[in-house]
Amino acid sequence: MVKILDGANVLEEMNYGLLKDLRVELKDSDTEENGAFCFSFWLYLANYGSPLPCGILHQEHIDINSSVPFLLLNEKKKMMLLPVIFLHKEASMLVGLNPLTEVPSVVTQFDIPLKKWVHVGCEASQNSLRLRVNGEIVGEKHLSPVLNDELHADGMKRRALPCIIGEYQGFQGYVHFAKLSPSGLPLKTHCIEDPPLQLSIDSSSASDIEEDSDGIWSIVGGKASCRRNFSLDVTLLDAFDQPLIKEMEVVASLLYADNNEPVPETNDGEAPLLTSYDGIEYASSDRPSKLISGRASFKLKMSQLSSKCDNRLFRIRFEIPKIRYPFLEAFSPPIRCISRSRNARASSITLKKLPSGVHLLNGSQSPGLDDRSSELLNSVVREAKPSPSSKRVKLGQEKPFEIFADSFTSKRADKECKSYAFTTTEGNHTYGSNLVRKPENHDGSDNFSSDSETSETTKSDLMSIPSSTNQLSDMVVFKYCLGGLSERAVLLKEIALSAREEELVKFADQVSLFSGCSHHRHQIMIAKRLIEEGIEAWNLISQKNDHVLWENLLSGVKEHFMKIVPCGTRSLTHQDLELLRRISGCQELVSQDHFEKMWFWLYPVALSLSQVWINALWSSASPKWIEGFITKEEAESSLQGPGGFQVPGTFVLRFPTSRSWPHPDAGNLVITYIGSDYAIHHRLLSLDLMYSSRDRTVRPLQDMLLEEPELSRLGRIQRIH
Repeated sequence: MVKILDGANVLEEMNYGLLKDLRVELKDSDTEENGAFCFSFWLYLANYGSPLPCGILHQEHIDINSSVPFLLLNEKKKMMLLPVIFLHKEASMLVGLNPLTEVPSVVTQFDIPLKKWVHVGCEASQNSLRLRVNGEIVGEKHLSPVLNDELHADGMKRRALPCIIGEYQGFQGYVHFAKLSPSGLPLKTHCIEDPPLQLSIDSSSASDIEEDSDGIWSIVGGKASCRRNFSLDVTLLDAFDQPLIKEMEVVASLLYADNNEPVPETNDGEAPLLTSYDGIEYASSDRPSKLISGRASFKLKMSQLSSKCDNRLFRIRFEIPKIRYPFLEAFSPPIRCISRSRNARASSITLKKLPSGVHLLNGSQSPGLDDRSSELLNSVVREAKPSPSSKRVKLGQEKPFEIFADSFTSKRADKECKSYAFTTTEGNHTYGSNLVRKPENHDGSDNFSSDSETSETTKSDLMSIPSSTNQLSDMVVFKYCLGGLSERAVLLKEIALSAREEELVKFADQVSLFSGCSHHRHQIMIAKRLIEEGIEAWNLISQKNDHVLWENLLSGVKEHFMKIVPCGTRSLTHQDLELLRRISGCQELVSQDHFEKMWFWLYPVALSLSQVWINALWSSASPKWIEGFITKEEAESSLQGPGGFQVPGTFVLRFPTSRSWPHPDAGNLVITYIGSDYAIHHRLLSLDLMYSSRDRTVRPLQDMLLEEPELSRLGRIQRIH
């Protein structure tokens, strides 16, 4: 029987409890005749409360004066499962003074993460111990059984097995869905019956945030005329990345980064963190955001400057009101709130966010288009080298893979934009994945857009765009260069619907000239086709209706994809379509908003797959170089398993789900691989030089990939069904 004591510490509705309150009584009804049993539970360790090794579960028995360990983390952060008292002879070594290293045990080969749910399964029989993590067997040890004649002299028929109890010292830990059953039942299925939830920040949704090379976010705030909007999404997903479909709210608050104490109001009595509704600013704590399909979107402003608080750093806490569990709250990285920089000389022409009802495909009104990609004014085309002069980087950028240096040489290569990359380690990432970022534009201009600025250059500027790009002024070009992704999308829509192809070429040249980077060219060049084919696709699929069923959309999406990608033997799979569904944010009904989000991601990907270099990878069945549309998490999961990482040099290819048109990296490939440091790395494989090269006799892309010193073997994708 499994008990969680002290009901006040349990979120009863969702079946969570404190580790220290867990008590497992191994009664006759819960074990087999020979004492064998299975015990499984979800485990969340918030921190290491004491030096390692540290216990997770221990055993208590009426005939033993002290408790003995059952499950613990050793000094190397590996999980250890130890013999059971009165079931295994080797358990007697636990009662003595023997070091744990001398006791037969099952030990994982990988670290157990903090601040992440892990499913643990402990299986014990007379002859063995078996440990499962996330449903997979990670170790097994054959042991010696305790025989009947070695038991107590009172002639008891059944072994008196111990109680297994959660540790009350050491970890701040939580458990979910603890289950005890006889041995032999399908323990692997326990982890999918009731997976736990976790709140986290979706960094790919961040916009108008810059990140310094030391990992600190920089946000422009202060008085009302200066502070600027920034946006973030938080997600409430289960352990298998499935959203919680339930009415809940999330609230944001501003804390000091060093002690998590609330940041006080400003001298003017304003709340330090603000949100806007219908043009009116409210304290963020007074206006929670609703979770829709497991996602809550925040548009925030900061009124309290770091300089007014002894230059202390802040952080934002997102939490579900009245439920204070560490796995149901998420913290941003440290934030430095600064006033508007002096060199933001283009602020007077910064684009405003357009009303959310403007459709990019046909200009009609409907709910807003959600921009979940971060801005990019600088992109990497050639080498990535550290910049001595640039310290600030855009959030969420990925470092490009240095490839094709010999295959694509041209006179204009030296004129391509030079960019720089800084590598830092993702905080709290158990397996050591690296986050690689790139700096902002080198001229130091401010890349933010603001709803609080009072300049008269507002929405009317967009409506006054000339019908011909021959008349486009430098002002419009600058607006494109300095605007965010949503502003660029609206500008390109207005231009593309009335411009000829050659006029788009001229506009792309102007943007390249003013931005000092040709990395935007491809997205501008495909704008006309993307918009026109998107309108055609939606009209054919929707038949002029406002919404269509998802199942009715599928055939139309497949058909248009196959028209673009010349591969008669391969279409979109069920998993591919499910990822498109996640990108669109729809459920059973699909609106034009949903279709646009999906189309802006899918169309650049399809164009890339139509290129001969990429199409050969897509068409290859053995080996399968591109196994389909996958997330970053799926790529990382395929490179790590219960037994640890695969060998260095193992890699998989994916299209980043956070890069949608007109992001300069939309449609590009990312290589996710195991480095020589046994950490996961992500490198962007920019296709711009491919598109621009006139040399069509290049060697196959797969050959060039395998010639890279960091890449040696193709991995396989492991999907969670």
